[in-house]
Amino acid sequence: MMVMDIQHYMKQLGEQARAASRLMAKADTNTKNQALRNIAALIRQHEKALLAANQQDLEAAKANGMEAAMLDRLALSEKSVATMAEGLEQIASLPDPIGEMSNFKYRPSGIQIGQMRVPLGVIGIIYEARPNVTVDAAGLCIKSGNACILRGGSEAIHCNQALAKLVHQGLQQAGLPQAAVLVVETTDRAAVGELITMKQYVDVIVPRGGKGLIERISNDARIPVIKHLDGNCHVYVDDEADLDKALRILENSKTQRLGTCNTAESLLVARSIANTALPKLAEMLISKGVEIRGCDETRALVPQAIAATEEDYYTEYLAAIISCKVVSGVDEAIEHINQHSSQHTEAIVTENYTKARQFLREVDSSSVMVNASTRFADGFEYGFGAEIGISTDKLHARGPVGLEGLTSLKYVVLGDGHVRA
Repeated sequence: MMVMDIQHYMKQLGEQARAASRLMAKADTNTKNQALRNIAALIRQHEKALLAANQQDLEAAKANGMEAAMLDRLALSEKSVATMAEGLEQIASLPDPIGEMSNFKYRPSGIQIGQMRVPLGVIGIIYEARPNVTVDAAGLCIKSGNACILRGGSEAIHCNQALAKLVHQGLQQAGLPQAAVLVVETTDRAAVGELITMKQYVDVIVPRGGKGLIERISNDARIPVIKHLDGNCHVYVDDEADLDKALRILENSKTQRLGTCNTAESLLVARSIANTALPKLAEMLISKGVEIRGCDETRALVPQAIAATEEDYYTEYLAAIISCKVVSGVDEAIEHINQHSSQHTEAIVTENYTKARQFLREVDSSSVMVNASTRFADGFEYGFGAEIGISTDKLHARGPVGLEGLTSLKYVVLGDGHVRA
């Protein structure tokens, strides 16, 4: 497409999405749930076709030299296809937030004032590699009464288009507008530039992908953005930790999947147990192929560790590398995390209730965990059915963004002929 064609094409998508959003805002819960169940059934039914489309994308990505972490995000399996369908069914089973009214209070004038939950409108979602985002985003937007324009990465174009057809079919079967979920069909990057500036049609932008993509969109967008730039997540092993728990939690946090934003990238260990705990933790990491970059105390206890730079403590590796630092205790751990983390997810391993409470209260991140893996920071695990992304911002939504994060509140006033004195 020529540049003018891209502008015209994106404007058309915007107009269609805006019109669809008005219909979605008044759709009843049963109809929205039926659409979600229809799409889930179609995904299961067309599993082989989806895997074939994904294989086409994978082969092209490998030929283009895509990194292993990105290939991992791009790849679908029978299990991940089933998880997509299950996620839609879970969203269908969740309470519908739209129209929910709360916080009613009588005022001295006799009126009642409360709040009603309403859709945001049209949500533009820009993402790389992961085709499951197409389904997660569509499902959450449908249930929350929004329309969405999805711009997936060029590397997943075949799978995303195959999924879009199933989504449209499921919407149509339920009597909802197909334009409630629009997948941008061009891989031209100019489409992104248009999408993030179409404020007359799009109410919010959600970027999901690498730091470079999110920084670019945050800098260039003329529309509010729900975002996180990176996931520099920490595990702090306290001097009152159960070492068996610490080993399990660190292993899962760091090695279950290397390429996700909730993977641990930094390990902190309390000094009074470092002599005994750190060699065991390091042995587990090294056995899993993880390179350790540590402070001087770490290197004295773990000969295989290499020297960490200050930059290492700020880095989201998305690779088999972890930074490590020995700290005096919970106070220094919290100070280190608040200085170096990306405010995504942090975990403490401790049997001390008071320290756990202090960590929860003082660590300034969107998810904070006690004796649990950072990998739980996920919309599916939080019971949202799926997530539209993770927000490390402090306004509107924070942490995994599920249904409520895709809504807003408006004030409603109930009277019976009341007039202001």
